[in-house]
Amino acid sequence: MNLDHLRDSLPDYAKDMKLNLGNVLAQPDLNEQQRWGTALACAMAAGSSTLLAAIAAEARTKLSETAFTAAQTAAALMGMNNIYYRFLHLVSGEKYRTIPARLRMNAIRTHGVEHADFELWCLAVSAINNCQACVASHEAVVREKGLTEEQVAAAVRIAAVLHAVAGVVEAERVVAG
Repeated sequence: MNLDHLRDSLPDYAKDMKLNLGNVLAQPDLNEQQRWGTALACAMAAGSSTLLAAIAAEARTKLSETAFTAAQTAAALMGMNNIYYRFLHLVSGEKYRTIPARLRMNAIRTHGVEHADFELWCLAVSAINNCQACVASHEAVVREKGLTEEQVAAAVRIAAVLHAVAGVVEAERVVAG
């Protein structure tokens, strides 16, 4: 299913998601790589294979192979890191914060794209995964690298809309039986 078909298939109760989906993927605050890398990473994190297939097909036409893989890498790493660091934020025992994570994360430095773009994708996925520590950390890095609050908000809008669309798509699949 392509992105237009997916958008058109959303039910009437998700009309706002239909409208928002087109709008967030055309935001002028982000360049094409930032938009589509964010979309791909967030579609991976959102948990709908239907949404992921549609976004990935479109992202392949907008991103280099290196950027496509880097966005996938950002989603995969945050899938791991967000759980670990969210746990550290939620647990009351201070001892946990002194224990090394011992989680391999070399790809954070070897992804092959602009560092700010990769960090932006990590930030958006961390917003979906509700990891306060990772959101704060990645937001600080992208701001340090020169991205604006408007660019951060644009990426988080993509995350919010794709997460909501994924929920609708999966709910409709279950309801349809």
